Amino acid sequence: MKLAAYIEGIGLLGPGLHNWPDSQSILNGQTPYNPQKTLLPAPALLPAAERRRSGALVKLTLAVGLEAIQAAGLDAADLPAVFSSSGGDGENCHAICEMLASSDRQISPTRFHNSVHNTAAGYWGIATGAMTSSSVLCAFDASFGAGLLEALALVVVDHTRTVLLACDTPYPEPLFTARPIPDAFGIALVLSPVKTPGALAEISVALSDDAADRLDGELEKLRAAIPAARSLPMLSTIAMRKDGRVVLDYLDHKTLAVAISPC
Repeated sequence: MKLAAYIEGIGLLGPGLHNWPDSQSILNGQTPYNPQKTLLPAPALLPAAERRRSGALVKLTLAVGLEAIQAAGLDAADLPAVFSSSGGDGENCHAICEMLASSDRQISPTRFHNSVHNTAAGYWGIATGAMTSSSVLCAFDASFGAGLLEALALVVVDHTRTVLLACDTPYPEPLFTARPIPDAFGIALVLSPVKTPGALAEISVALSDDAADRLDGELEKLRAAIPAARSLPMLSTIAMRKDGRVVLDYLDHKTLAVAISPC
């Protein structure tokens, strides 16, 4: 069985990839890739109090999500959303662990409410005013694939536009040793059930037993190091603006075969 939709907008932020328009020439091989630390913008849409409390995952989610939706010319308040992260807010998790290991084990309310896995979804609703449905997923290294399947299923079954937001941020030490995600990386896709004048590409996805595609050099290191960056072979195919098929990592014994056709 295949799930198919049309991509109307893309948001991207990661090491050396500052947004989707500037990253396309890197992903299609026209410009050399220069890894640089990800710089997260302040979440301007949040009220001042929530802006101060927001962590890296919230900033990343808002940045890529709003880029994708603005590129599609849509209103975020109207779109159901799927949020996918392999581990949530690593910095906040680290801070709570530090407190629990200290003599003063009182966790601040801000730390506590930022500790849940759906924190980014909550801040998204505050920032955008969205009262539409949202799904929040975690599938460890398979989180991007799980999010993509969930978002496409919503598009196909409910026949509605949906935005996918897949983001990962690093843990500080000592958690970093156990889960060595080196930097923040986020991708957002606005998916539509029908072809529109602004559609970028048609995408169809099916389960596969084929080996996942790899990239070259530093881009391959990035793809392998951050779960959300498993999307990079797909983004590379979109950036080439020609029909293509790539296979993405998913579960241990299953991959995702992704067919792309530019509009």
